Amino acid sequence: MAEKDDTARLAAYDEFAASVRDELAATVARMDELAAAGKVKTATYRQLFAARVTLKEIDARLRERGL
Repeated sequence: MAEKDDTARLAAYDEFAASVRDELAATVARMDELAAAGKVKTATYRQLFAARVTLKEIDARLRERGL
């Protein structure tokens, strides 16, 4: 029974890691769009910048642990 729980937990972590990476890619793409439009001083860009920093940190921690 414990093995099944461990497998389910690992799958959940893998799904989490994938969702973080997807969100990071979408955030970077949106930032690139805003930068191309010359809107790097907008509140939206700054919010995305903060989100990118957070997502990059989460991704780095996941990668350190092999996820």
